Amino acid sequence: MRSMTSYGYSEFTCEDYTLSMELKSYNNRYLEVSYNAPPVFSGFEPELVALIKNNAQRGHIDISVKLKTLKGCNSVSVDEKTAKSCIAALKNLSNLAHCEGLKLRKASVCELAAMEGVLYGQKSEGPEKYRGAFDFCCSEVMKQFNQSKDREGLATKKDLEEKIAGIEKSLGVVKSHVAELESIMKESLIAKIHEMLEDRNYDENRILTEVAVILVRYTINEETVRLAAHIAEFRRLLESDEPVGKKMDFLCQEMNREINTISSKSQIVEVNFEVVNMKDCLENIREQIRNIE
Repeated sequence: MRSMTSYGYSEFTCEDYTLSMELKSYNNRYLEVSYNAPPVFSGFEPELVALIKNNAQRGHIDISVKLKTLKGCNSVSVDEKTAKSCIAALKNLSNLAHCEGLKLRKASVCELAAMEGVLYGQKSEGPEKYRGAFDFCCSEVMKQFNQSKDREGLATKKDLEEKIAGIEKSLGVVKSHVAELESIMKESLIAKIHEMLEDRNYDENRILTEVAVILVRYTINEETVRLAAHIAEFRRLLESDEPVGKKMDFLCQEMNREINTISSKSQIVEVNFEVVNMKDCLENIREQIRNIE
């Protein structure tokens, strides 16, 4: 059993740069991957997404890659054509201002350099420069990611085991009252028949209908058998290594249906108390399995 919430972080540092990678995973019905990285790493996205899909079945996963340059890796050049065009424009502006009686101070070299397109950088290294660091961070992040998923999954499993045991214990109490419920059913049935037989013109079909209604109203044997089967299947899923979140969610719906039926049929206080406990345990289970793959 594995959790959908997880976290991983890795960092690689050398003389020229520091590369860091962070991975966060949240609950989600399907698998979604969001990749945020500098343009130089855009080519690495498909392989990283594929790696994540091999390690996760569901969840919204955010990947953040950051690069911090420690030494200048780029050479800076002057675009002479753009620079000359900017200078000419400044001269024309100065002449125009002079004709209008305005005075402009002379532009500095720094201001000229700040104009768009005058200076441009040339990367001396391509993305393959960072291949080793990127692979290292991927390996470490995925290792932490999987460890976190397993660790959270184990904690969730223990809690689910406690809650399903609570339902099973309450079911045992309910089963112990099945005979009592049947006794109530028989007494009600006898009383109803006697009431109808006092009328010598009784309708036999009406008697059969009343009997059927009473049997449906008080018999919970089938519900307890089905609920026990659902509990056994839930325990089997707890021990499975496959993604079980969706299957558990379906089982919870089935268990809830049986518990509600038992609740509607019960006329015994002790059974009603156990029904409340089963519903509480089941609600906790449903909250937990939202975090399971």
